[in-house]
Amino acid sequence: MARYRAIAADLAAKIRDGHYRPGDALPAQRELSAAYGVTVMTLRQALRELSAEGLIVQRPGKGTYVAPSPAAYQLGSLRSFGDDLREQGHEVHTTVLSRAQRRLPARVAARLRVREAETGLRLERVRAFAGRRAIHQISWVREPHASRLHDVDFTGTSLYAALADLGVTVARASETIRPEVLSVDVARHLDEPEGAPVLVSDRITYAPDGTALVTDRATMVGSMMQITADRAATGLSLHYGAV
Repeated sequence: MARYRAIAADLAAKIRDGHYRPGDALPAQRELSAAYGVTVMTLRQALRELSAEGLIVQRPGKGTYVAPSPAAYQLGSLRSFGDDLREQGHEVHTTVLSRAQRRLPARVAARLRVREAETGLRLERVRAFAGRRAIHQISWVREPHASRLHDVDFTGTSLYAALADLGVTVARASETIRPEVLSVDVARHLDEPEGAPVLVSDRITYAPDGTALVTDRATMVGSMMQITADRAATGLSLHYGAV
């Protein structure tokens, strides 16, 4: 067996055995190459093998990290990204970047089916798990609920939970997901460079009477997320998963 393959196999075993846990940084390349008694070039060949297997993530200028363990986000549910990830054992940190009452942009007003002259709550936040900022999300909430949400601490409370606390019933949501590349504006909030592959989700949440309550746009780091589908005679369930 080639030396780099033996090193890759040894590191893979340590990752699977929990010696290096999801999100952990591996030792520096020079430290690893010295420990295995090989050149840095040989060590890098081993790391490329692990990267191809999806076991590690290499971040230029920052180091090499164990890839996060799979985490599913079920689109069929009407819960937040954070709530779904936490339910699966992930420690999720939410940072609120901004929150403000603003006049609705034309695109948002059209999605919420209201006049452009109306105002709403614009909520921008970032979610991090497995040591990386992975999801950037902008939500717009229409009135009269927008004003009543202004003082909610969204670092620990999901938008859906806050609406429920107001007595607002959420009935369904429509969602469109497409692949894109990371824009410069959003890249500064996530741990990926401009142009990196991302998944963009546009979602509208409705009340039982069909009133559009919330519109969201979430940008998810493509190297961390995947979509799987469970098909059954009674319907379709889609899940996001971390890779």
